[in-house]
Amino acid sequence: MTPLRFLLCLFVFIGALAATGALVFSIVLILRFPPLLVAVVLACWIFSRLLSRVDKSLP
Repeated sequence: MTPLRFLLCLFVFIGALAATGALVFSIVLILRFPPLLVAVVLACWIFSRLLSRVDKSLP
């Protein structure tokens, strides 16, 4: 059971490291290319509008 737990912890650590790397890479890209920042802000705004519209339509 111990080797299985070790492998699970290893995969969780590698996944967290990969997610952190992807987040840092996307932040660097956003800071390097300002139109990407505009696109991300616009996408977040559209998503929040859609969520509020769906929330209003639910009983």
